[in-house]
Amino acid sequence: MSTLRTFILLAALTALFGVIGLMLAGEAGMLIALLLAGGMNIFAWWNSDRMVLRMHGAVEVDERTAPDLVAMVRGLAQRADMPMPKVYIIETDQPNAFATGRNPENAAVAATTGLLRRLPREEIAGVMAHELAHIRNRDTLIMTITATLAGAISLLANFAIFFRGGRDNPLGIIGLLAMMILAPLAAGIVQMAISRTREYEADRLGAEICGQPMWLASALERIEGLAARIDNNVAERNPATAHMFIINPLHAHAHDKLFSTHPATANRVAALREMARTSGITPEPRPGSAASGRGPWG
Repeated sequence: MSTLRTFILLAALTALFGVIGLMLAGEAGMLIALLLAGGMNIFAWWNSDRMVLRMHGAVEVDERTAPDLVAMVRGLAQRADMPMPKVYIIETDQPNAFATGRNPENAAVAATTGLLRRLPREEIAGVMAHELAHIRNRDTLIMTITATLAGAISLLANFAIFFRGGRDNPLGIIGLLAMMILAPLAAGIVQMAISRTREYEADRLGAEICGQPMWLASALERIEGLAARIDNNVAERNPATAHMFIINPLHAHAHDKLFSTHPATANRVAALREMARTSGITPEPRPGSAASGRGPWG
């Protein structure tokens, strides 16, 4: 089902590229845009994960450079009965994380330095379990390809001001303006349609993987509060990647609401609290306290 959704997304974004080309330069522009979209689809399928990691300056770590984080991810992956992903760290003070990769065998999780510094160990485990859930559910392929192609559409829209439609193009300036307005909007709508349902499912499965729904619930609340005050400058410059993060990293610029791809954190926390209640798990003590102890992944 995830593969089918990915192909549908690729077809929709390819069609949008074709419409943009038609508006800019008539039939010749449409043909060029479709050829460009086809090439981008192939490239994105194989390389979009590496592109996103490079975009955010992610550095791969191992047992020598980040032993605690790598051991934690390995323990969680074993509990989830899935391959060990590569582990990356992103240098930014905003606490956040995302997963990428075209399948569980070729996947990676990335955590920010702010996440590792500002959250207790239990909450970090909840966040990493959430990202592993995305990998196991095969969300990461469609998330990463969406980030790549939506970013390309937005970039094309920004370049549109330098182009003119052909003399015989009846759409003219109206088509140009419509493309500049609707292309980023369409990209944002695609992201919102993908993101909201997958976040709830990743929360549920992530809570099962780490064994403590309240670790993830507490992490979501803490990250949201900190992310609202701490800029992630790379994410702000590349808003098409916002849907990949566990909490929306955007807040500093006017375009951020267009890329508001996540369901309300309060609703996600409420669902996790209900999961904890029905499982008979006591929500206290708060993660990081002396009484909380080590988790089943430790």
